[in-house]
Amino acid sequence: MSADEAIQTADGGMHELAEATNRLNVDVHPKSEEEYAQSQLTLRAIVTSREAGVIIGKQGKNVADLRDETGVKAGVSKVVPGVHDRVLTVSGNLDAIAKAYGIVAKSLLEGAPAMGMGGIVTANGTHPLRLLISHNQMGTVIGRQGLKIKQIQDYSGVRMVAQKEMLPQSTERIVEVTGTPEGLQKAVWEISKCLIDDEQRGYGTVLYNPVMRAQAGSGALGNGFGGGRSYNRTGSGADFAEPSYTRRPPGDVAPRPPPTHTEDGEELQTQNISIPSDMVGCIIGRQGSKISEIRKSSGARISIAKAPHDETGERMFTITGSAANNEKALYLLYENLEAEKMRRSQAPQDA
Repeated sequence: MSADEAIQTADGGMHELAEATNRLNVDVHPKSEEEYAQSQLTLRAIVTSREAGVIIGKQGKNVADLRDETGVKAGVSKVVPGVHDRVLTVSGNLDAIAKAYGIVAKSLLEGAPAMGMGGIVTANGTHPLRLLISHNQMGTVIGRQGLKIKQIQDYSGVRMVAQKEMLPQSTERIVEVTGTPEGLQKAVWEISKCLIDDEQRGYGTVLYNPVMRAQAGSGALGNGFGGGRSYNRTGSGADFAEPSYTRRPPGDVAPRPPPTHTEDGEELQTQNISIPSDMVGCIIGRQGSKISEIRKSSGARISIAKAPHDETGERMFTITGSAANNEKALYLLYENLEAEKMRRSQAPQDA
């Protein structure tokens, strides 16, 4: 091969690599801090009812001041009888969200004693935030062998603990971040950068709703997902409500195939969720009996990847159907997961 031919071959290879990179939608140019600062996202956290009272303030003054000072949209979910959890939802650009959570942490630190929250405030002036992170994005926040979470802790001075279990009937997990308001602001900044970098995997997240915890206790979940749209609300007031129970791409930013529809004219939607490999068998059942029943009951199509999709060893489940069908399929899948986890946790005691 001549030198000219070698150069042409190399150029061709580089061209193919560039095309492959474009097809994979890989951002080969890392964002600058300024670009991150203006990136839009939503970051949610679980708060207690007493903490919610501090955040909202008398007649909503504190949350209104928070919106005015930072420019975010912020709201707290409604009280659910018998459930102490409420969800704080903050939307805006990254810079504003980090500032907002810093302000929230400071107000909780100052307001906790007056609210009778003994044991939460410590002598070193730190406070915990329980952030809600999509299970599919957790790997990006933790990093390979925990490297990323260690970097965030070292940079911000906070302590971070990621829960292994997903919250009831959702694909969100808690990352508890404990630190000073300044440290928490820095940590939220770094965590949000991870979420922005891994934005695609956040689509299709089944958002945690405290209503589900209450209904799980009453057995009402057997009614499925067909009814009350109050499940979808994660903010308070008409200016701040989640339009759907699952997190979807904003507008048409994310590329997706041309829409198809059900016989009833409903648009077909596709969602991907990751299931631990050691749990896949309990979802499929003997000779596929369980997954067949879930498909039949929900009306959704469910396909299962034959191999893990990344180093976590998790398998990808792809669910396609109408919004209602997909939500029922997700509920049934996680109901089976929870039942299997309960069975495994009790196995040693039964032995």
